[in-house]
Amino acid sequence: MRPLPDPPPPGPDGQRALDENARRLLAAVEDALAAPTSHRDDSPLPTVGPTPPVTQPGHPPMTQQQTDIGRTALYCGVATVPPGLVAALLMLASGHANPAVIGIVCAAPAALAVPIIALAKLLKGSQPAPDVQVRIHGDVRVDQRTVRTSNRGVWAKTNNKEN
Repeated sequence: MRPLPDPPPPGPDGQRALDENARRLLAAVEDALAAPTSHRDDSPLPTVGPTPPVTQPGHPPMTQQQTDIGRTALYCGVATVPPGLVAALLMLASGHANPAVIGIVCAAPAALAVPIIALAKLLKGSQPAPDVQVRIHGDVRVDQRTVRTSNRGVWAKTNNKEN
């Protein structure tokens, strides 16, 4: 493959055209830089009044309880970092950073928390069920039919049959 030849140097007419293009380019750059790029609005800001905030479209706002739960989860997560860092630094400083010991230390909080949470759910679920009173006004029709559904094959067709 042969290298391309160098372009011929511009003649006097070509040099004038290059100079004119360079002047136009510099003038355009100066015009662009001379235009203001920011604007300060000194008009007074509106005062805050008694109007309640307006709910924005989209995801509904969180309730106070949801906000408190999120904050608690965040703080509990952050609270686990310092003890873990202290334990890791102590093991590294003592030279006894055994992987089995690190695994036991890291798994111990979860191993203790799982039974406690399960016991709390069990105790919470053992409360007596509240009395339910159903009051129906008007005609009631009770339908006690049993329907069997069968779906088989690659292209399944639902066949509902009464017993």
